[in-house]
Amino acid sequence: MAEKGLRVNEQIRVREVRLIDSDGEQKGVVPVIEALKMAREQELDLVEVAPNASPPVCKILDYGKYRFEMEKKLRDSKKNQKVLKLKEIRMQPKIAGGDIEFKSKHIKEFLTDGNKVKVTVRFRGRELAHTDLGLDVLNQVLERIEGEYVMEKQPAMEGRFMSMTLAPKAKK
Repeated sequence: MAEKGLRVNEQIRVREVRLIDSDGEQKGVVPVIEALKMAREQELDLVEVAPNASPPVCKILDYGKYRFEMEKKLRDSKKNQKVLKLKEIRMQPKIAGGDIEFKSKHIKEFLTDGNKVKVTVRFRGRELAHTDLGLDVLNQVLERIEGEYVMEKQPAMEGRFMSMTLAPKAKK
């Protein structure tokens, strides 16, 4: 028997509905009272599946089971989603070659894990007069990670920072 507090049956507020029975057969346009009666005889629920149709389409089915199946589909679709994270690597224009190598290795790892990477060069004080040095640092990073990325945002100044965004290459 259907649950007691279920509002699906009584919730339908139209005179007539296009009815599909529990076997999936079309029963045509039927008054709601008759459709509810048919559903109760089979100990099932009357569920509105297409409320915007004219007349609305209702189906006789076990609502608890239907809800469970819909939740299961939603869970399965969430499992297959890949959540992209944005990782940030910060540097300064006066960074040493070994440090660039170290940070480039991390950027490569982030990209192979499928994350986006924002590479930022921070300028302090008089360094702001030499933004070309920051651009050189970003270009050195790009040389070291050779082709494992897609440039999503070109290097650009944002206040005291110069940054670029890299995304992983699409896997075939």
